Amino acid sequence: MVRRIYVEKKKGFDVEAEALFTDVKENLHLEDLSGIRILNRYDMDGIDDATYEAAKFTVFAEPAIDVVYEETMPVDLSSAIFFAVEYLPGQYDQRADSASQCIKLMNAEADATVKFARVIVPEGNISAADLEAIKKYCVNPVDSQIAANEKPQDLEMETTVPEDVAVIKGFRTMREPDLEDYRKEMGFAMSPEDIKFVQEYYARDERRDPTLTELKVIDTYWSDHCRHTTFNTTLEEVGFDDSPYGRLVAQAFAQYLDIRKDVYGDRDKNLCLMDMACIGAKYLKKHGKADDLDESEEINACSIKVRAKIDGREEDWLVMFKNETHNHPTEIEPFGGAATCLGGAIRDPLSGRVYVYQAMRVTGAADPRTPVEDTLSGKLPQRKITTEAAHGYSSYGNQIGLATGLVDEVYHDNYVAKRMEIGAVVGAAPADHVIRKVPQKGDVIILVGGRTGRDGCGGATGSSKEHTEESILQCGAEVQKGNPPVERNIQRLFRRKEVATLIKRCNDFGAGGVSVAIGELADGLEINLDLVPKKYEGLDGTELAISESQERMAVVVDADKEQEFIKYAAEENLEATTVAEVTDTNRVRMYWREKCILDLSRDFLNTNGAQQFAKAFAADPKAVKESAGELADVLVETKTKEQLLTDLNCCSKKGLIERFDSTIGAATVLMPLGGKYQLTPAAGMAAKLPVTEGETETATIMSYGFDPELAMRSPFHGALYAVIDSVTKIAAMGGDYRKIRLTFQEYFEKLGEDPARWGKPMAALLGALRVQKELEIPAIGGKDSMSGTFMDIDVPPTLASFAITTVDAGDVVSPEFKFAGSTLVALTSPVDKDGVIDFEIYRNNMLKVRELAAAGKLLAADAIGRGGLYMTLVKMAVGNRIGADVSVEGDMLSPMFGSMVIEIPAGEDVDSLMAGAVYAVLGKTNVSGSLVINGEAEDLAEITAKWQEPEESVFPVRTADQRGGIDKTPVAQPFFTQRNMTGPLVKVAKPRVVIPAFPGTNCEMDSARAFRKAGAEADIHIIRNLTTAQLEDSIKELEQKIRTSQIIMIPGGFSGGDEPDGSAKFITAVFRNPGIKDAVAELLEKRDGLMLGICNGFQALIKLGLVPYGKITDGTENSPTLTYNRIGRHASCLVRTGVTSVKSPWLAGVSVGDVFTIPVSHGEGRFIASEEVLQQLAANGQIATQYVGFDDKPSMDIAFNPNGSAMAIEGITSPDGRVFGKMGHSERIGRDLYKNVLGEKDQKIFESGVKYFK
Repeated sequence: MVRRIYVEKKKGFDVEAEALFTDVKENLHLEDLSGIRILNRYDMDGIDDATYEAAKFTVFAEPAIDVVYEETMPVDLSSAIFFAVEYLPGQYDQRADSASQCIKLMNAEADATVKFARVIVPEGNISAADLEAIKKYCVNPVDSQIAANEKPQDLEMETTVPEDVAVIKGFRTMREPDLEDYRKEMGFAMSPEDIKFVQEYYARDERRDPTLTELKVIDTYWSDHCRHTTFNTTLEEVGFDDSPYGRLVAQAFAQYLDIRKDVYGDRDKNLCLMDMACIGAKYLKKHGKADDLDESEEINACSIKVRAKIDGREEDWLVMFKNETHNHPTEIEPFGGAATCLGGAIRDPLSGRVYVYQAMRVTGAADPRTPVEDTLSGKLPQRKITTEAAHGYSSYGNQIGLATGLVDEVYHDNYVAKRMEIGAVVGAAPADHVIRKVPQKGDVIILVGGRTGRDGCGGATGSSKEHTEESILQCGAEVQKGNPPVERNIQRLFRRKEVATLIKRCNDFGAGGVSVAIGELADGLEINLDLVPKKYEGLDGTELAISESQERMAVVVDADKEQEFIKYAAEENLEATTVAEVTDTNRVRMYWREKCILDLSRDFLNTNGAQQFAKAFAADPKAVKESAGELADVLVETKTKEQLLTDLNCCSKKGLIERFDSTIGAATVLMPLGGKYQLTPAAGMAAKLPVTEGETETATIMSYGFDPELAMRSPFHGALYAVIDSVTKIAAMGGDYRKIRLTFQEYFEKLGEDPARWGKPMAALLGALRVQKELEIPAIGGKDSMSGTFMDIDVPPTLASFAITTVDAGDVVSPEFKFAGSTLVALTSPVDKDGVIDFEIYRNNMLKVRELAAAGKLLAADAIGRGGLYMTLVKMAVGNRIGADVSVEGDMLSPMFGSMVIEIPAGEDVDSLMAGAVYAVLGKTNVSGSLVINGEAEDLAEITAKWQEPEESVFPVRTADQRGGIDKTPVAQPFFTQRNMTGPLVKVAKPRVVIPAFPGTNCEMDSARAFRKAGAEADIHIIRNLTTAQLEDSIKELEQKIRTSQIIMIPGGFSGGDEPDGSAKFITAVFRNPGIKDAVAELLEKRDGLMLGICNGFQALIKLGLVPYGKITDGTENSPTLTYNRIGRHASCLVRTGVTSVKSPWLAGVSVGDVFTIPVSHGEGRFIASEEVLQQLAANGQIATQYVGFDDKPSMDIAFNPNGSAMAIEGITSPDGRVFGKMGHSERIGRDLYKNVLGEKDQKIFESGVKYFK
C-alpha cells in the first residue's frame, strides 16, 4: 500500500521557503507575491504500520520543527495554487534513496520504496502567467518535471524490456551523403571523416555491418572529451599577422620548433596543439630538470615523487594532482554538473591509489546579478547557474569529506556562452601503496562502487559539441548524478595498503562508462554487461556500455585475489562485482544477453579515428587591433580604483567561499580567508600530507593563475601571465619556484575550420611554453575543453595554470598584514614594449622571496593581479584591519602580474635584505585603521563594506536582518566552575573508543586519529547496509563493541547526505535499535562511560535525547534540537568558542572563560530550545561552550555565531557532563594548522576523555 505524507517546516524554521520567496519575488519582480510555502511530499511503499509510525517522526520529520500532514495537504492549501516538482525517471534522488535506507536501518526486514516531490505553494495575488513564470524558474527540464498530484497506485518504476541491440544493416555500402545524414540523425560527435573511416574499417577488416552499440562506443571512445581530437589535429599550415602581436607569436613558434628539434631530432612527429602543450615537459625532462616525475603506462593523474618528513624521519611518497572541467553538464544542470565535476576530479588520482585530501574550485561565469528577463533563450539564468553550481560542488565536497582550500570565480560577459567549472584536486600516499603491473591473460576486472543507470549516457560526446538553443533541451540524459557517500567509501577502501597493493591497474568511470573505463585497462578484453550491477531494470546493452553513472571504479587484480578484494570492499560497505576478464586476443568484446554486441580490434580503437587537419593563423585580437599604442598596453587598466573595489573580479567572495568545508582532514595549513576578521584571500591552498599516524611537516601548496580580461585582449599574454601569476602566488606562500610543477586547463571556443580561431589556443600554448622554458618548470598534465561556443558567442580564450610544489608547513606564508610598523616592499618585474616580463629579474625576485621565507623574514606576501597594487593592499589590510601608509609612483591600478607586495619585520635593514632584487619600499603598516596612499586616507571599515557589497545579493555573508549593522543583543554567560570529579569504577590504561561510521559519515578518520594521539584505542565501525544480512550483522557487531568499549564517539558528516530533510536520521535510526539502546544505557548508567558527538554527531545526540537528558528518549514538540542555519546555507569558517562550564570530564583540561578558535562546517547547526529549557541548562551547568565575539562575550551576530544558535550555544552536555555534544570540530587539530587565523585551537577534549579512565 502506498502511503503519502507532507512535511512542512514550522514558521521560523522555514528557511528554505523564505529563501525561495525572496529569490522569486526579487528576480521575477512579482510585487503581488506575499509568500511561498514548501511542503516535502513523500510517497512510500513496502513498509508495515508499525514501521511507518516509527519512521514518521524519526525519518521524515521532527516534532520540534516540522508539521506532518498525512495523505492530504492541510485544508488551507487544498484549494490553493500549487505545483509539485520531482526528478525525471531514472535520475538519482539522494533524498528518496536516503529515506529508503534509513527505514531499512530501523527495520532490516523492510523493503521500502520512497518517492519524493517538493510542493511549492505561492501565496498572494498570483496570475496564471505569474504561476507559469515561477514554474519555469523552479523547474529545470533537464533533470526535473512537474509531478502529478494524484497518489500513484504503486511506486514501481515503469520499465520496458529493451529490444536486442540492432545491427545497422547496409552501413558498409551507404553512399557518402547518406552516411553524413545518418551521422547527423544519430547525433554523433565524430566528424564526417571519422564515420567514413569507420565505414572503411567495417568493409575492409570486419566485413560485416556494425551494431548500434559499436557505433555509440566508437563515438564515445573517439570523442574530443576522451581522446582530445581537437588538440591532436595536425596543423598543416601555421601563419601570423604582420604586426607586433603576430611577430611575437611567430617568435614563440620559432622557439617551439627549436625545442621540437632538440627533443625529437629527425623523428617525424605530429605538429599539433597537444604537442605544444606537452613539449615543455619533454624538453625539460631530457635536460634533467624534471627528475621528480613519477611515470608509468597507467595514466591517472599528474604524479611526482616527494620525500615526506614524518615524525623526524623521511619517507617516499607520491603526490598526484589533477584538474577537470564539467562546463557543459554544469551549464545545463548546475547542481549535478558541478557536483560530478568534483567527483570525477577526485576519482582520477584516487584510481592511482592515493588519498585525495584537498580541492580547489575555479569557475567562470557571466554576471550573476543579470536580471532574469535578460537571460538568453535556451539558457538558465546566470544567477541560477552560479548559485546552484556552488551548491552542487560544495555539497559533494562537503559530503565526501574533502577540504576545499581555495574557491574563486572569475567573471566575464562571454561566459554566458558556456559556464566554466573547474575542479582541481591533490592526493598523496606512501609510494609503497602503489603497485603497477601490466595486466595479463586471465586477470579479472572488478567493478567496485555504485550501480549503473541511464544518467550520463552521452556525456562525453555532449561535452564535445558546440550547442544551440535547441540542442540544449535534448541533453537531459547527459548529466550524471553524484552519490558522495559511496565515493567516500572508495576513498577509505583504497587508503588501506592491503587493498591498494592488490590492484595492478585501475581506471575510474568517467566519460564513456564501461567502454572507456574498462576498455582502456588492457588490449584484450571480454566484458560481460549482464554482470554490471544496475540501479533499475530496462537498460539495454548500449546504455550499459556507455552510461557514465558516477562513483564506480574498475580494478584489475590477479584471478586468485578476486575474492580477497571483494571481501575488503564489503567491509567498506561497497558492492564489488567481477564483470570482465583480460585476454590475449587484442580485441575488445562485450556481451549482453549472452550475445556479442561489440567486437572491435584494439588497433582500430587506438587510431582515435581519422586524422584531422587544420590551419592556424595568429591574427591580432580585437583589443590589439583597436589600440594605437604598444602591445604592452594590453596590461593597462582602464577602470578607476572605485570601480575596481566593487568589480566582480576584485571584490570579496566570502559568501561564496564559506559554503565549502575547508578544514576536514585536519591538515589545512591556510584557511581560504585569513586574519582576525577572516577576510584576506589566501594566495593559494596549503595542506599537510594525509598521514594516518604521527605528524608530518610536509605540505603541498597549490595556486592558480588566469585573468579573463587579459585573455580576451591577447590569448598569448593571457596564458603567459596565467602561468606567471600561478608561480608568483606559490612564491608568495613561501614556495621555491624552481620546484613547481604545472598543469593547465584549456577552455576555448569551438574551432571549426577558421584558422584565426585555431590561432587562439596556439598562441596561448606558445605563451605558456615560453614561461616553462624560461623558468625551467614543466607542465606535466592538463585538460582541454574545446566546445565553448553558444550560437555566435565564444567563451574567453582560457588557459588557466595550476602550480603545485611541496614545502615545510612551518614555512608557509599568508598574505594578511601581521603587525603595525612593518615595512612594506613591492618587488617589481618590468615588461618590455611587447608586454613580456623580464624573466631574469623575475627569477631573481622569486628567489629573494624564498630566501626571506626560509629566514623567517617574510611576514606576509601577496601577488599583484587584477586591481593592481591598490587592490593587493586592500586585500592584505582587511584581514586584520591593519592599515598602511604608502607612497606609490606611477600606475597602481594595472595588473602587475609577476610583481608582489611583501611585509618585512620592523627594524630590518631593507637594502641588505633585498640585495639582488628589484624592489621599491612602499611604506609602513599602521594601526590607524586607514589605507593612506600618497597622503590620501581611506577608512578601512568603509573600504571593507564597499568591497563586500557586490556579491552580497548573490552569496550573502549576513542575514537580511543583520545587514544594517552588528547584532548587539545581550546574551547570558552562565559560568559554571564546579567540576564533576566522579570517575569510573574501573580504570583503564588505554580506553577503547568505538566510532560508528554511517553512510555519509566523513569525520571518522580525523576522530580516530585524535583519540589515538591522545592514547586511546580507536575502532572505526562501518555500518554496512547493502544487504539485510550485512545490516543485521553490523548492528549486532556495533552492540558488542559498545559493550566492550569505554567511549562512544559519533563523528561528523552528512549521515545519508543529511536527508531526508534533516540531519542525523541514519544515526538515530540505528541507536534506537533495542540492542544498541540497551548497550548505550549500560555504558552510561552502569559502567560510567563517556559519549562525544561532534557536528553531525551532536545532531544525533540531541535528537536521541542523550543531550541534554543523558538517555535515549522520544522527541516532543518542546525538545531542544538543531536545525538549519539562519542564513540558509552551509557555513565553514573558524569560530571563537568560550568555555562556559567545566562540569564535563571532557573539559577537564580547560578553565571557565578560556576561548578557543575552532573550525565549524555545517548547514544545520542552529541550536533551539524553549526559554525554560535554556534556563534549566544554564542552572545545571550543561551549557558547555558558547560562540563569543572579540570581547570574549557570547554573541548573536552572524560573524561570531554563524548559525544563529539560541543563547549562542555551541555545545551542551548531559546532566552529569559525561555526554558532550558540540558543533565545532575539535578533532581537527595539529601542528601548523590554520596559520592565518590566530587563536588557541586545542581544547584538549580527547586528552581529557582518555585521562578520565586513568
